[in-house]
Amino acid sequence: MAGTVAEVMVEMLKASGVRRVYGIPGDSLNGFTDALRPDGGIAWEHVRHEEAAGFAAAAEAALTGELAVCAGSCGPGNLHLINGLFDASRSGVPVLAIAAHIPAGEIGGDYFQETHPQQLFRECSVYCELASVPGQLPRLVEMAMRAALQRGGVGVVVIPGELFFARAPAAATPAPVRAVTAVIRPDDRSLAAAAEVLNAAGRVTILAGAGCAGAHDQLIGLAAALKAPVVHAFRGKEFAEYDNPYDVGMTGLIGSSSGYRAMKHCDALVMLGTDFPYRPFYPEGVPVLQVDVRGERIGRRVPVQVPLVGTVKDTVDALLPLIGPKADSAHLDRMTAHYRRARARLDHLARPGHSGSPLHPQFVAATIDRLAAADAVFTADVGTPCIWAARYLRMNGTRRLIGSFNHGSMANALPQAIGAQASQPGRQVIALSGDGGVAMLLGELLTLRQQQLPVKVVVFNNAALSFVELEMKAAGIVTYGTDLVDPDFAGIARSAGLFGARVEKAGELEAALQAAFGHDGPALVDVRTARHELALPPKLTYGQIKGFTLYATRTILSGEADELIELAQTNLRDLEIE
Repeated sequence: MAGTVAEVMVEMLKASGVRRVYGIPGDSLNGFTDALRPDGGIAWEHVRHEEAAGFAAAAEAALTGELAVCAGSCGPGNLHLINGLFDASRSGVPVLAIAAHIPAGEIGGDYFQETHPQQLFRECSVYCELASVPGQLPRLVEMAMRAALQRGGVGVVVIPGELFFARAPAAATPAPVRAVTAVIRPDDRSLAAAAEVLNAAGRVTILAGAGCAGAHDQLIGLAAALKAPVVHAFRGKEFAEYDNPYDVGMTGLIGSSSGYRAMKHCDALVMLGTDFPYRPFYPEGVPVLQVDVRGERIGRRVPVQVPLVGTVKDTVDALLPLIGPKADSAHLDRMTAHYRRARARLDHLARPGHSGSPLHPQFVAATIDRLAAADAVFTADVGTPCIWAARYLRMNGTRRLIGSFNHGSMANALPQAIGAQASQPGRQVIALSGDGGVAMLLGELLTLRQQQLPVKVVVFNNAALSFVELEMKAAGIVTYGTDLVDPDFAGIARSAGLFGARVEKAGELEAALQAAFGHDGPALVDVRTARHELALPPKLTYGQIKGFTLYATRTILSGEADELIELAQTNLRDLEIE
C-alpha cells in the first residue's frame, strides 16, 4: 500500500541509485525530510547555503554520470539553488531539484515567501513543472528524473509543502529511473561527405571537448589516421590530454600558443564533442566538421560545412573506415614541436621565486600536481585558479577536473568539492580556490567539518580579484574595486575544526601540502601568491597591447608606479604576438 507522497518519492530515488540529497531544511520541506529520516537509505547532505547544494549536486553528477539531487524550501530557499543549477544545466549533467513551494491555496496571493519557481527555473532546466494535486506525484518526479538523465540537464519539480504529507495515489509504486544508452551516429551520406573533406585536406586539426568522454581510443585513432594535432577545450582536458602523442595543448583565453597555432594554421577542422564558445580562436575560410550528440548545438560558433549528429565514439567508429590514412605528417610535426617549446616555457615559469617574495602561482599548481594522488579529483575556481589548473594539472585517465567551465561562476570550487567528496569517499579531492571564491561561500568550510568530508582546499591568496584586474589592464583601465582585505584563512579553518596552514615562502609549501594531504579530515592551506602574475592569452592582439600600454600610462599618472614596476618584472616569456 502506498504511503505519503514523500515516502514514495524517497523509495523512487533509492531505486534509481540516489544516495544523498544536498540542501538546507525548511518548513515547506518538512514532509520530505521527515520521510528521509526514518528510511535511512538516503543521506541528507546539509550545506550552509543552497547555492552550494546546487554546485555539489552538479559535481556529483559530473563524476558519476548518475542522477544527483538537491532540494530547497519555498521562496528564498530554492531561489538560492539557481546559480548551481545553471552550472549543472550548462555543463549538461543530470540533476533533480526538488523545489518546495508555499501552500497551493495561497499561490497567487503574494503570500509570505512567494515566488514562482516554475518560471524562475525554466531557463536552467530541461523539465520544470508545478505539482498542484497529490495525484500528479510521483509521476512528475519520474518525468523530471528521466528528462534530466536522457537530455543531460536539470529536472525541477515544484511541490507545495503540504503535498509531501498527502497520501500517494494507490497505483504509485516506486520504479527505478536510470540512464539508458543508445548507438547514435550520423547517416551514411553525412559520413561520406565528412570523409571526402578530410581525405582532401592536407593539414587537419582536431578540437576535442567534453564529448570525448569515453571515446579516448576513437580520438587517438582518428588523429593517427589524419596525422592531426589534437587541441582541447578546457572541459576536454581530462579526456583528451593523457596518453596522447598528438596533443598540442589547449586553445582559448587561457590556452597555449601551440593550441592557438594548430587551430589557425589548418586547412580543415574537426570539432569532436565541443561547443567551444570563443569565435576569434577559430580558423577562417576552412571547412569545419562538427560532431555533437545534440544537433542544435552545431554551427553556433563557426560555419560548419559537414554537421555530424551523434556521439563521438559512435561517429568516429563509423567514420574511420572511410578515411584514407595520411602519410604526410608535416603539419603534425610542426605543431607538436611548437607545443614542446610552449610547454617548456610554461614549465620554466613554475619555479619557486625569490626568497621572501610571494610565491609564483604556477609553482603552487605544479607542486599540487606532483603531490596529488594518481586518481585525485580536482575542482578549480573560476579566475586565475582555472589558468593554473589548465596549464599545470596533468590528467592521466583516472584523475578528474571539475569547474564552472561554461557558466563561469565564482565560488564554485569549494561546493563542487563537497559533492565530489560525498559521492567519492575513498578518493582524494582537492579544491584550487581563489581568495575571492573561497570567501564568497566561506560557510561551506563548516559543511566540510559537519559532514566529515576530508576535502583539501588550497587557497591561491593574492589579495585581489586578479583575473578581473587582468581584464581591466587589457582594456586599458586602471584597476579599481578589486582589492581584497583577506583574513587569515588558515586561522579560520582551524577555528572551524579543520587542519589549517599558511604558506608565505616557497620553502614552506611542500611540507604544508604534504601535511594537509595526509591529514585524516578536511584541510585548508592558505598560500600567499604573487598578485601581478600576468597570465597572457596565447595570442596578444594589437588592441590588448594598446590596452596594456594605456593601462601603464594611466597607472603612472595616477601615482601607482609601484604596481607597474612589479608588473614589469613579471616573466613574459610565454608571450606570442601575431
